[in-house]
Amino acid sequence: MGPPDRNEDWFTRIYAAQYPQIVKYGLRRLADADASDELAQEVFVIAWRRRGEVPDNSLPWLYGVARRLLANEWRTRRAAPTLLPMTEAHEPEAPESDASLDVTDLLAALARIPEPDQEVLRLVGWEELTVSEAAQVLGCTRTTAAVRLHRARKRLAEAMSTRPARPAKQPALTPPGKVL
Repeated sequence: MGPPDRNEDWFTRIYAAQYPQIVKYGLRRLADADASDELAQEVFVIAWRRRGEVPDNSLPWLYGVARRLLANEWRTRRAAPTLLPMTEAHEPEAPESDASLDVTDLLAALARIPEPDQEVLRLVGWEELTVSEAAQVLGCTRTTAAVRLHRARKRLAEAMSTRPARPAKQPALTPPGKVL
């Protein structure tokens, strides 16, 4: 049942090292923490059953399992997935900068591009995977993933340059609908 080095110690090591990343992956795609924990548990059940197939660099393989589990669940329900809107997602903490663009603008622009573009950008940006690792998760070649990433970055840049204007704020003491 799997290579001799793929025993409980091996599993405990990858579980301890990768479980938090799989939970975060789920949090960015699901509506609640419990569902994300369940997803991570299912991923590791599959990893244990298929431990002979898990590569040494297991994180992209685990992300691929999580992605397929989510897709299977969504297909089973035959309804739109219960995704957390990007403006409420658990985004990684970004270093403080003087950039004129804030995280809210970035998330709004990200929400305006197609889901496949969002996914490749999340894998490379949030999950910090290489293009090769993202390709493994997406089930495509490295070249295809690189092209998808290039196009997604281009669409994101376009969405950011055409961001909708923010409504002007009214003074706090004026009733709604009245402008001084």
